[in-house]
Formats: sequence, C-alpha cells, structure tokens
Amino acid sequence: MIFEQHELNKKEVYKLLSGSVVPRPIAWVSTVDKQGTQNLAPFSFFTVASWNPPTLCFSVGPGASETRTTLKDTLVNIIETGEFVINIVSFPLANQMHESSMNFLPKVDEFDAVGVTPADSNIVRAPRVLESPINMECKLDRIIEVGTNHLVLGRLVCYHIKDDVYIENYKVNTEKLQPIGRLGGNYALINDFFELTKP
Repeated sequence: MIFEQHELNKKEVYKLLSGSVVPRPIAWVSTVDKQGTQNLAPFSFFTVASWNPPTLCFSVGPGASETRTTLKDTLVNIIETGEFVINIVSFPLANQMHESSMNFLPKVDEFDAVGVTPADSNIVRAPRVLESPINMECKLDRIIEVGTNHLVLGRLVCYHIKDDVYIENYKVNTEKLQPIGRLGGNYALINDFFELTKP
C-alpha cells in the first residue's frame, strides 16, 4: 500500500504514524499550577532531544474533546511556571498511568485521583511520582508550535533513580526498570533484549 499525505484525513494519519513509530517511551509529566494544584498526564511522543546540554522533549496535542485554541493543563502549567518533571513509567505503574490520561477537570489533583504519591523535587516546584523508578526534573527551554501540537523542550536539572535500578558507572538496569511503551493504541512491556556487536 502507498498513501500520499493529501489522501488521508487527520485520524488516518495519526493511526498510521502512532502504529509505525513504535515502541514509544512514555513521559509521565507532573506539573503544578500557580495555586498549587498538582497535575499528572502521560505523553508518548517523547524522546531525548540532546545529551549536551541534556534536553528532553515531548509533544502535547489537543485531546479528542479539545479545540485548537484549548491548551492541556500540562502545557498551561509549564507556560506559567517554566518547570516540570518527567517520570518514567514501569510496568507496575501501567494502570495508574493509563488512568491519568483521562480528561480531568483543571482543579483535580491527578496524583490523588489515580493513587500515586507526590514527592518533593530537589530543584523545581513540580512534584515527582515517588513510585516511579526514574524522575527527571526539567526547566523549560522552549516551546515550538508544530501544527496543532506543541513540542516542549526541557533542560534536565536533576536526575533521580532508585537504587535497585541503578548500575555503577552511571548506567540503568533496563531489565529491572521494566519500562513500558506505546504501540499504536496498545502498550508493550520492554523485557526481551539482545546484543549486536559493533560493526
């Protein structure tokens, strides 16, 4: 099959792209608004933008019930405060992460709603998810509008990793991390590994 972009509607493009670029890691982003209300939401258009300086990025799009001029709470909070935390989702947190994707009202604390524990961050005001094996505190670098989406780039300012996931010499035990990823509309547990020798 061959599809030229102009032949497809927005939903068809989304299904093809989200089913092709897989598995996608999930940024479970925690923020706080100026009044102190905590927010937590997952984003699967997520990756490392640069390691020097260390910069992470994720894309925020309008939800099914939102319009082009409506911004998600996560994005509003980041614009207002310039801070956020990216929490890595391990398999035991899959259900809570999935529940947090619901379209909650702005003043609902998603930490309470899905049953995870907010923990103080070292540098930023936004809380981190205590149960998450890795938390990355970020300061906003820039936001780039890409069509209906907003690409958020954040500079890493503090890195938290649980002892049982950390390997000395600054490595991560991926097997113990039990990361999950997005496969189109489904999720995958990344637990089957293999090595390739350098060419």
